[in-house]
Amino acid sequence: MDTPARLLRLLVLFSSRPQWSAHELTTRLEITARTLRRDVTRLRDLGYPIESTTGPYGGYVLGAGGRLPPLLLDDDEAVAVSVGLRDLSRVADPVIAEAALAAFAKLAQVLPSALRDRVAALAEVTEGIGGRDPARRADGDPAVDLTMLMTLAVACRGLERMRFDYRTGDGEASRRHAEPHRIVSMRRRWYLVAFDLDRDDWRTFRIDRIREPVNTGVRATPRPAPDATALVSEGVAVRAYDVQAVVRVHCTPEEAAREVSPTVGVVGPDPDDAATALVRIGGDVDWIARYLIGLPYRCDVLEPPEIRAEIRRVARRLLQDHPAHSSGANSSTELPSGSWTLA
Repeated sequence: MDTPARLLRLLVLFSSRPQWSAHELTTRLEITARTLRRDVTRLRDLGYPIESTTGPYGGYVLGAGGRLPPLLLDDDEAVAVSVGLRDLSRVADPVIAEAALAAFAKLAQVLPSALRDRVAALAEVTEGIGGRDPARRADGDPAVDLTMLMTLAVACRGLERMRFDYRTGDGEASRRHAEPHRIVSMRRRWYLVAFDLDRDDWRTFRIDRIREPVNTGVRATPRPAPDATALVSEGVAVRAYDVQAVVRVHCTPEEAAREVSPTVGVVGPDPDDAATALVRIGGDVDWIARYLIGLPYRCDVLEPPEIRAEIRRVARRLLQDHPAHSSGANSSTELPSGSWTLA
């Protein structure tokens, strides 16, 4: 490396960790101890507060005060910051969102052309799903490889078929041949929406379960595409569960959508009544019952009957625990009328 490149690399190392031994730095930079001392002196002359320490644990430390080093990011860090700023611009309040969008635009201007193109591809094909999730499932936060994410994003934008290994939640492994369409982020998870050529249907794939994606060089076949966020929401909130409830909520679909997060259920219009909404929710029987009890609208549980039975059981227990009179002498276990239709 020439001197400017070496100095930039040295600053990157100090940005990632403030303290280094001389041996670590000479090994990383592949230089001699004498060259390292000269480079540190050059940085000090430029105003960077680098202090040297002696002894068995001696080395160099980026000190406090003075002129701060410039923000130096490697490729993965630049992508992560870009993705974070873009997501923040979508969900934050207007003031913060505008600032995040401005920072995203400034960062995009200074990225190397190749990296800028990959970040642009990710921004172009990525859609986000927000909303509250009343923690009903916890299997850890999956780690998503940024290189994988960028590879899939480029394939989505380029409309190119891919092959990749995939492992389902049950551990079943298979080789997939698919046409990538969109990437969807939901909370801390990322999903690929693609047309599965072997199954002749649209599918969603958790990106942390994808391995060894390979571009085939074959263009994807033009075909009508689904709403990517709706497909992921349905898969996560409903189809992933054995028990799937259908509930009529006595409010408009717009009001229901404000109460039922897309990570919890799928809200749609009621074909029989424009003033009500149909909501599909997946999960355990007891979880669904307790979630529905907490909604501020009247609900008719259409199916399955186990949900209605669980709601009645919870209602009876609550009436027994909270009688109308503290003495309990005149308490009743009859269900109040007008709030729920359970039968």
